[in-house]
Amino acid sequence: MTSNLTRRQLLGLGALSTAAALGFTRIGAASAAAVEPAAARYAPAIVVGSGYGSAVAALRLGQAGVRTVVLEMGRLWDTPAADGKVFPSTSAPDQRSMWFRNRTEAPLAQFLWLDVVNRDISPYPGVLDRVNYGDMSVYVGRGVGGGSLVNGGMAPTPRRSYFSEMLPQVDADEMYGTYYPRARAMLGVNDIDPAWFESTEWYRFARISRKHAQNTGLKTVFVPNVYDFAYMQREAAGTATRSALAGEVIYGNNHGKKSVDKTYLAAAIGTGNVTIETMQRVVGVRPDPAGGYVLTVRTSDVTGRVTQVRELGCKQLFLGAGSLGTTEILLRARETGTLPALSDKVGLGWGHNGNVMTARANHLWDTVGCNQATMPAMGIDDWDNASNPVFAEIAPLPMGIEHWISMYLAITKNRERGHFTYDAATDSARLNWRRDQNTPSVDAAKNLFDRINRRNFTMYRYDLFGDNRAFADNFTYHPLGGCVLGDATDLYGRAKGYQGLYVVDSSLIPGSLGVNPFVTITALAERNMARILAEDPR
Repeated sequence: MTSNLTRRQLLGLGALSTAAALGFTRIGAASAAAVEPAAARYAPAIVVGSGYGSAVAALRLGQAGVRTVVLEMGRLWDTPAADGKVFPSTSAPDQRSMWFRNRTEAPLAQFLWLDVVNRDISPYPGVLDRVNYGDMSVYVGRGVGGGSLVNGGMAPTPRRSYFSEMLPQVDADEMYGTYYPRARAMLGVNDIDPAWFESTEWYRFARISRKHAQNTGLKTVFVPNVYDFAYMQREAAGTATRSALAGEVIYGNNHGKKSVDKTYLAAAIGTGNVTIETMQRVVGVRPDPAGGYVLTVRTSDVTGRVTQVRELGCKQLFLGAGSLGTTEILLRARETGTLPALSDKVGLGWGHNGNVMTARANHLWDTVGCNQATMPAMGIDDWDNASNPVFAEIAPLPMGIEHWISMYLAITKNRERGHFTYDAATDSARLNWRRDQNTPSVDAAKNLFDRINRRNFTMYRYDLFGDNRAFADNFTYHPLGGCVLGDATDLYGRAKGYQGLYVVDSSLIPGSLGVNPFVTITALAERNMARILAEDPR
């Protein structure tokens, strides 16, 4: 495999960019009013969602000659708005930024206790959603490409020992020898040039955090990314349009980033066997008496109005709507009786990958720079700490001014797990997670950063996350679990109790990985799809 775009990927990119005209997508299409479900249309395979696991499933099905329809709840992000950009910057969000909100909900709530971060916006199917469950909120991407559109692109592989601890039923030799390399190549994972990192103004913020970590006796490591670092160097040189150097990240990147719509999904479309339909929400699944499954699907327009309700049939159904979406689909089906034989383990094993965000105030002489690249490239690796293992991303805070803030997203080893239940009144899955379940994560992060503060005579920032909190533990970017591999499914993602029903996403992973999870999600999907395509009838 190669990370370079193949001819089929290039064809696929062209197909995606003209998808509406060619009928590959349905953005706001359909009738003026909701209708009763029509007779089921049929596809041999349906993939629900278009994030990492879904993209793998779509590509491998397409390559195997299986006609496949991908259903995506969000829109296709390929059309520039009036400003000439597809995505807005982090500092100037507009309706494109969030999924049907009146106001943005960024992780940073304020600055100097002032409400200057978030903005009022018009409701629209924007690219980022914050799903709120009381004591825990979950950030997810909305659109063709899913979470790959809105993350920071950090692409580490977990410690082999911790991977085996979390997924002991998976052959680590096979994962690290075959499927991680395959995923990294397809995703376009690359490394920053160390010499450029040391010299550029755009990573001064990371070098300052490295200095403070090293003063404390801590190890720092470079972290690979799916943002093209060669492109970033051209941005800095003024020979390429700026994206990571123009404050773009949480609401999408207009350039430089290899989100899966540009890699796996482009290659899938290029097979000629895969189509993508957008603004499609799956709200029901039932068995087809003739074999396979029938999905009830709602089509919406850009105002959020349901314009059509229809049914789609398939022989094989691959669920890749993420930890939240896949779990909700299966819980609803089990609890409403359409798929009653699903495992009672569906809904269990959820975790937030130990996410905690914090920030420190530096001395006046430790400037972090007015210019900061939005893509993290370094982390503090204290995972060998037996009492409080932590991997902490050195996160940027690109505000265009010198603010002397060092910010971090800590990933901790938290054994607490939540679970989902079906709420019939709202026809939705509800996450059961108590705030005190975050305590192990906060304690571990505090242990690490207390040491850094003591050694460097610095202190926490209390003005950024609301309620004078130094640690933001009420949200996650890394939702994992809900349909855990080997519990709710067999060892390859086949849903227990039903033939031809598969889970291919982050819901398979039991709550924790110790690093950013998307490379593992991708590699696990590659492993599972290889076995499914080799063994299961089509």
